[in-house]
Amino acid sequence: MKKNYIKLFITAVVLSLLFGGCKKFLNVQPEDKVLETQVFSNKNGINTALNGLYINLAKADLYGENLTLSTVEVLAQRYNVSSTHNLYKIATYAYADKPASTKFDAIWTQAYSNILNINSFLENLEKYKGVLDEKTESLYKGEALAMRAFLHFDLLRLYGPKYNSVDSTKQSIPYYENSQSKINPLLPANQVMQKVLSDLLSADALLKNDVIITLGVNPPPLNGDVDFVNNGRNYRLNYYAVKGLLARVYLYRGDKVSALAAAKLVIQQADKFKWTTTTNALSEKVNPDRVFTSEMIFGVMNTQLYNSYLTIFDPSVTDANILAPAATRLTTVFESNESDYRYNLNWQIPSTGIKSYRTFYKYADVVDKAKTFRFTVSLLKISEMYYIAAECEPVAADGINQLNIVRFNRGLTNLATTANVNTELQKEYQKEFFGEGQLFYYYKRRNVTSVGNGTGSGNITIVPVVPLPLSESQYR
Repeated sequence: MKKNYIKLFITAVVLSLLFGGCKKFLNVQPEDKVLETQVFSNKNGINTALNGLYINLAKADLYGENLTLSTVEVLAQRYNVSSTHNLYKIATYAYADKPASTKFDAIWTQAYSNILNINSFLENLEKYKGVLDEKTESLYKGEALAMRAFLHFDLLRLYGPKYNSVDSTKQSIPYYENSQSKINPLLPANQVMQKVLSDLLSADALLKNDVIITLGVNPPPLNGDVDFVNNGRNYRLNYYAVKGLLARVYLYRGDKVSALAAAKLVIQQADKFKWTTTTNALSEKVNPDRVFTSEMIFGVMNTQLYNSYLTIFDPSVTDANILAPAATRLTTVFESNESDYRYNLNWQIPSTGIKSYRTFYKYADVVDKAKTFRFTVSLLKISEMYYIAAECEPVAADGINQLNIVRFNRGLTNLATTANVNTELQKEYQKEFFGEGQLFYYYKRRNVTSVGNGTGSGNITIVPVVPLPLSESQYR
């Protein structure tokens, strides 16, 4: 990792929020202990520090764009990327070429920058112990540990080897558990996975008294800095988000028994993550919640989301620069089923006639600017818990029943219990997670090597392992 990034401190994040908003990052040196004391000696300062960590998650280099809307989705051949598009090298897996190499360097750097800030936050909670009451401190520690695991796990999924009995021992990524200025070694993938699980299990214990507040009970402010700490719990790494992440991680590790148990625990609380309504999906034309935020277990607020939409997906973007699927490919994914909520609501031919093909409206803004679901990018939904359960059920028919629960709540008819679980599960991942960044990781985990080319013509061989950025490897 670049040494200048190792010297980032949580004080810098906090001060940028307290005195300069989210746009300016201050390079505060370690000797500024007075400022650190000002931040961590009172609850408001600690709240602001935790806010800073969540705000960083929503930056464009991470879950505001690259790991959800664009880069990782291009890796999964979601879109018909023109040869002049700045993501074309990524669509063709030319990882060493610019601007692909620059893009993956930015993801790596921002992720580890936030990890080191998380570590500094945890260390300062210990240093200034007693400022928070015991329950609040437990919650904040749990959230920070879960965030550290969340970031490391996605770095492993992107840059690490395919995880199976052979490749799991291959060298992968470093794992940082403190803010010291030193280069950590690259660990075998299975050791990284063990550390991810350790952090999540610690977070699970710390968050055991957590209570979910449904979206909208305490809506986020729509102007200025987004206050994640005082917002609904599904915008924070809550107890059920940690259980859901455990299900995701266990499945990636190949531990289906543990994955099923974790997924079913969340499913038992499905009333907290209510399915979107038919009215929202089919009838609401002015202010639809296309992200289905009522189903969200964890997500981020990205105040730049609509700017990203306008430059990436809006119908006014030129054919050479828009991200949109080939028409035949999109029809194949949704099996020409106009009843599917995800198809009907999010994919439309623009009424202006500016495009002759369907474009992506999932992240288009709505008319009512007071809607609490605005700016939301979902990172974990209840539907994924049913998919994990479907894959892990020891009886295939039970797996199909899990899939049918999601399908029913997407306006689709039930599959026969004799249907092939893996075949139908892949179809569901392709339909469900557009713009959420999960399909490429599904292909990598399932060792799917050949998929439909984003151009709409033939198949392409996926290159599943993104090489470590030069900014990392040159220090090894």
